[in-house]
Amino acid sequence: MTPLSKIEALLFVAGEDGLSLRQLATLLDIPVTALLQQLEKMAQKYERDDNSALSLLESSKTYKLVTKKDYADLLRQYSKTPINQSLSRASLEVLSIIAYKQPITRIEVDNIRGVNSSSAISKLQAFDLIQEAGKKEVLGRPNLYVTSDYFLDYMGINSLEELPDASSIELKDEEFTLFDNKENEEQISENVKEENEN
Repeated sequence: MTPLSKIEALLFVAGEDGLSLRQLATLLDIPVTALLQQLEKMAQKYERDDNSALSLLESSKTYKLVTKKDYADLLRQYSKTPINQSLSRASLEVLSIIAYKQPITRIEVDNIRGVNSSSAISKLQAFDLIQEAGKKEVLGRPNLYVTSDYFLDYMGINSLEELPDASSIELKDEEFTLFDNKENEEQISENVKEENEN
């Protein structure tokens, strides 16, 4: 693995949230000055490579991989394909999570699903089903996502209150403590008493 390939892998996984210089330097365990040189090499590499649709974007001291402007028309055309033929199961899953948990960050969506959701979120944004709604005031200030007005039209509802009750479909926590109820506590006390008598 080369330094460039490591940076590329990290930025790909980070998705549209990107990574700051400090985050990249920490993850790669290299000085910021050396990292800046590698990022410059990467930017030049993408710029020269006509066989790559990628470009390195620096925005608000955050670096992210994006597609080159030359591909805007193609991607716009792709985004207009029928949703019912284009939304994957993963995208529908992410859309459901955002609909019920909004506003929510990508990392929070990832934690619920257990996998990276960058691609699905990008696709949902392209279809105008979700949108950014500011930043969460935590370390790194990640983007917050909410459903769009078009989402309501797509679902055929007038407001989010018309969505099915989330409690009826929410996953139940299988974990419990021994002392969740008095019956458990009494049973354990009896068992201990019997052992002491024996």
